[in-house]
Amino acid sequence: MTHHVVPPDEGASPEVLALAKVVARLRSEIADLEGIAAATAVLERAKGVLMAQTGASADAAYEKLLERATRRDRTLMEECWLALGQIRSERPPAPLTDPSPSSAPAQDRARQQPDVGSAGPCDGPPDDDGLRPLLARIAECLAEAGDEGDVAELLRAVLAEAVGVDAVMIYTVTAAGSLELTGHAGIDEELADQWSHVPPLSGVAALEAIAARHAVWLEDPVADARRYLLIGNPPERWPSRAWIPVPSEGLARAAVGFLRTRPGAFEPATRTLLRQAVRLSGGLLRAFGRTAGAEDAAATAPDAVEQAQRILDVMSGPAVLLTPLRSTAGEIEDYRIDAAAPDSVDVAGRRGKELIGRKVLETYPTVAGTALWEGYRDTLATGTVYEGEPFRYQEVGAGFPQESVYSVRAARLGGRLVVSWIRHDTSERELRRLADMQRLGNLGWAGWQLTTDRIVWSDQVYAIFDREAALGPIGLEELPRHVLPQDQARLAAAVRRLQRLGHAVDQPFRITTADGVRHLRIVVEAQTDANGTPVEVHGFFQDVTALRDAELALRESERAVLLQRGMLQAERALAARLQATLLPIPEQSLDLAGLCVGVACIPADSGVSGVNVGGDWYSAIELPDKSALFVVGDVAGHGLAAVGTMAQLRFTAKGMTITGSALIDVLRRLNNLLLHTDAEPSATATMFIGRYQPEERRLTWARAGHLPPLLIRDGRGRFLPQPDGCLLGAARDSVYGQAVIDLLPGDRLLLYTDGLVEEPGEDIDLGLDRLAQDTVRLLRDGLDEELARTLAGRRLANRDDICVLDIHVPDEA
Repeated sequence: MTHHVVPPDEGASPEVLALAKVVARLRSEIADLEGIAAATAVLERAKGVLMAQTGASADAAYEKLLERATRRDRTLMEECWLALGQIRSERPPAPLTDPSPSSAPAQDRARQQPDVGSAGPCDGPPDDDGLRPLLARIAECLAEAGDEGDVAELLRAVLAEAVGVDAVMIYTVTAAGSLELTGHAGIDEELADQWSHVPPLSGVAALEAIAARHAVWLEDPVADARRYLLIGNPPERWPSRAWIPVPSEGLARAAVGFLRTRPGAFEPATRTLLRQAVRLSGGLLRAFGRTAGAEDAAATAPDAVEQAQRILDVMSGPAVLLTPLRSTAGEIEDYRIDAAAPDSVDVAGRRGKELIGRKVLETYPTVAGTALWEGYRDTLATGTVYEGEPFRYQEVGAGFPQESVYSVRAARLGGRLVVSWIRHDTSERELRRLADMQRLGNLGWAGWQLTTDRIVWSDQVYAIFDREAALGPIGLEELPRHVLPQDQARLAAAVRRLQRLGHAVDQPFRITTADGVRHLRIVVEAQTDANGTPVEVHGFFQDVTALRDAELALRESERAVLLQRGMLQAERALAARLQATLLPIPEQSLDLAGLCVGVACIPADSGVSGVNVGGDWYSAIELPDKSALFVVGDVAGHGLAAVGTMAQLRFTAKGMTITGSALIDVLRRLNNLLLHTDAEPSATATMFIGRYQPEERRLTWARAGHLPPLLIRDGRGRFLPQPDGCLLGAARDSVYGQAVIDLLPGDRLLLYTDGLVEEPGEDIDLGLDRLAQDTVRLLRDGLDEELARTLAGRRLANRDDICVLDIHVPDEA
């Protein structure tokens, strides 16, 4: 195919000359593509003939043609034409008065083919033996097809006689995922126009067939209408339909639809015939699809282009890599975009890599002959970086012309150009983003021209000042008069320094509005002339009322925290002083009633509680009858309340025991004492109390919910059986029992509070077993002198108070 272009007059402008060259080149490319498409179509038709004749696959048919061409010393295209000519030579000659087959319509040519082995619609579907003649007939017809429309007409004409197909529709998937009707037969043009473009919706049978790569058979109109969007007006016009994808090595890109006016399911032989017909048509349909939208893939330096693309991928702002396209005389006719940064956008909205392969004059035709065009040429010739003055470019968007102002920079990179640009005008979208930013940040920009007294405020500034836009903006000199009197002097001084010396201002101030006092901030700077005199001021106002309120609330919270911390520290100091006064800890062992008693008391870590003194206590005293009293107790909680309860229990227990009360009576009365306290809820405590008679070495003891004493005898440890007794302050009329044990020389009895054995999340029995083992091991290692302090000191990061009494019966002399 040859295209003729009328050359423009010699006096034509450079723009017209450049456009004429672009048109000529594009037409030449189209002619080349048409030639390639014609050759591809011949190859596909020849493959289809062999597939129909021999039942071979498409690949096997291609290999057969190639083998024949090599064996007979012919080109592949010559062998294809011979295969097609062989079929044509088998046709009966047409009468001289009949039109030639090449001039007849596609459906007429299909009817002129031999009717060997065909079956009419009333004869039922063809059997397996009848498929091959039908497929051969389809292949012969397809040899004359010139586009998708011919394929549809030929398929309908042959299959109408064989299996009652009344209409054929061919859909192709576009890059956007929608369907385009590329060929049809048996439907009117109105319906074809209505269904020429189908969006990528769910419930479209053709799309489902392409996506799943298997045929979709629609044979129940009522059920199919509930699941699919049926084509037709009305849809019941074709009660049975089939959508079969066109086979492809990769993703399927097309589907052929067969529509019948008679109801009923497709017979198995009919399904096989339709699949084979689509398979025969597949090569042609793929060839036609490749010619649509094919672009020139001229060779470039792949490594350099790929490297440039990787660099542009991480750049901010628009930039492209241009390759010059030269004529046979070496003159630059156009530039091709071979790489593009993500922020690069053309007038059609294509972005980033969508621009690759585009020509400059196809997108911006009016730049030919301009200073920009000449700048590109000079940069390629000399290597000098081109930085042009801002220029206006008119583009058409949304149907109306729009002018934009650009500044372009071009630098040579080998034989190519790296071009970047800045668009100076702001689009409507950018204006919306700026407005959203001001609203969300509660700030607005402002500008003052000091030489012309021109003032510009954004809408958000009026909202911040609660000022009607009709009143206009406020001048810099007037601004101090609109703030609270307390802030006027500071703001006026800052404005004077700005106007006279150009000093930037970042100043808070307050104004009064209908909603009350607002805290604002002004941040502005000045632009000066050559003499350093400020001529323009620009910056922003920000409403920081919410921030100010948050700062005040935080400051009050910090003040309350500091006050609370001081109170806690004072309470801690007082409680520690009370504890030290009420519960003195001896520096060495005590000798009581012939026993050696070691004492250790360690408070809980300060990180556990604000006041790290609690209610653990002990008593180890000699009674008037020369016996000894041993008490270990633990009041729940920490702080002054726990210390107070501890003191109350400690002194009451000592006083009642000294006056002769029995141990179980002491516990019963202490329980009633806690239950009748004024505190709500009442305090609770555990307690061990024992009286030791030195003559018999007998210990009588009772307990109120306390852990059992540990007896070490003959190098082995065991816990004493516990008498009954719940913790103090838990229940009224509690009953307490007591137990008796005779101690032997060398025995050690360990009394302790739960802080010595308890671990969070651990069963208490594990802690007791660990205490017995540790005590025996320490005694075996010879640490009997400081047993109580050693055991208490081994508890790192103790979460509770620890109190330990080590009662040692000396060995006999």
